[in-house]
Amino acid sequence: MTAPAKELRVGGVTVPSPVFLAPMAGITDLPFRRVARRYGAGLTISEMVASETLLDGHPETTARAEADDEGLHVVQLAGREARWMGEGARAAEAGGADIIDINMGCPAKKVVSGYSGSALMRDLDHALTLVEAVVGAVRVPVTLKMRLGWDDGSINAPELARRAEAAGVAMVTVHARTRNQFYKGVADWSKVRAVRAAVSIPLVVNGDVVDAASAREALRQSGADAVMVGRGAYGRPWLPGRIAAALVAGGEAKAPDRDEILGSLKAQYAHMLGHYGEGLGLRMGRKHIGWTFDAVPRGDATAPDIRRRALTAEAPEAVLEAIDEWFGDGASFERVAA
Repeated sequence: MTAPAKELRVGGVTVPSPVFLAPMAGITDLPFRRVARRYGAGLTISEMVASETLLDGHPETTARAEADDEGLHVVQLAGREARWMGEGARAAEAGGADIIDINMGCPAKKVVSGYSGSALMRDLDHALTLVEAVVGAVRVPVTLKMRLGWDDGSINAPELARRAEAAGVAMVTVHARTRNQFYKGVADWSKVRAVRAAVSIPLVVNGDVVDAASAREALRQSGADAVMVGRGAYGRPWLPGRIAAALVAGGEAKAPDRDEILGSLKAQYAHMLGHYGEGLGLRMGRKHIGWTFDAVPRGDATAPDIRRRALTAEAPEAVLEAIDEWFGDGASFERVAA
């Protein structure tokens, strides 16, 4: 199911493929990351974890940072105070993290209003105190995710990356939009090339990478060493691994066949039920099932009823029955291509 790609060194850690799954709140939970890794994603990063709540042992936060016994474990931390970022990093390392990633890229209003995420790019001196605190607190490699800048008038990713490297960061990821763009418009991969010129550590480009062709173009324009797949992986946890295989073999990424997609979705659903418990797992699984149905649509009259049952059933057996029906005769695989 996996295909090896060019290895990448992040500090003392060898990453097996240059195509990563982005951290996405409410999406990249442990079950999703587990399936993505099995298909060949080089790194899968946890949902953003608030450093202070990790120390409090909040159950939801602990679940977000939970380690797995398969592959590399990367925990993304967010915060605004150096003390708590350092302590949170220690807790993540003690919990099994192989890499600590610092979030300076999240554009969400509730995050930036707390002076975390991409708001930190408005005060690089303060941002560097967080970087130094995390690097000084752990022995594992520390990475940093950022945007191009706060807005078009303050494109300071090259400066932040340069200073972060000097402080000991082992890799930087740049989403090729400003914070004020959120996810609108088109990612400008060419603007990441200035970051490439500023640092010698591995560079990852993020934003609008949805297939092998866009991955190649993002790498070409940015000069980056790796790409990160975000929203394109909704309902398609296999996508980063398939893109990685295509980058090695040439040509387009080969999408999984019907049986692989069906097996992948069922495995993810089973992981979710085990991870969250049946009640919460049922609810959390609905959006992932819906996205996979969108990737493998049905055009017949039965589709609305099957979707309704899959997304409202209160028993896992009924959900699985609806999933099997969806992937029966009438399912279209024309839009699945990775």
